[in-house]
Amino acid sequence: MAGLYLEDFTPGQVFHHPLRKTVTESDNMLFSVMTLNPQPLHIDFEFAKKSEWGKPLVNSLFTLGLMIGISVHDTTLGTTIANLGMTETVFPHPLFHGDTLRVETEVKGVRESRSKPDRGIVDFEHRAFNQADVLVARCLRQAMIVKRPA
Repeated sequence: MAGLYLEDFTPGQVFHHPLRKTVTESDNMLFSVMTLNPQPLHIDFEFAKKSEWGKPLVNSLFTLGLMIGISVHDTTLGTTIANLGMTETVFPHPLFHGDTLRVETEVKGVRESRSKPDRGIVDFEHRAFNQADVLVARCLRQAMIVKRPA
C-alpha cells in the first residue's frame, strides 16, 4: 500500500508530487458533461471568446478533483477512511486547455481520533500550479486516516 499511516504525517511536511497532468479540451468537456454542468464558459468556444479570458476555462471542480487526485499516490492511497471536508477552496487564476498542473501538499495538522483509537485526522493544504508556476487552486482538506496496524 503506497499510502501513509497517521503516524507518518507531521505538521509542516511538504510533498512535491511528481505526477503532473496536461489538461485537455476532452478532459474539460467530459467532466462538464458528466456533472451536467452546462456553463458555456467551460464548453462553448464562441461564448468564451467574448469573456474576459477569450477562451474556455477548465471547470474549477475538475481542477479541484485533479489537484487532490494527484496528491493521493504519495499520501493517502489505501489509508484514507474518509474525506471529512474541504474549506477555503480558492481558484485565484483560471486553468486553460493545454495547461500542465503540478501539485504540492503541506500537512497542516495531525491528531488522533477522540472516539476511535485506530484512526486520526490529517489537515492538508493542497496547492496547484500551472506550467508558469501560477497558483490556480488551493484548498484545505481534512481526511480521516488509519493508524499503523499493531
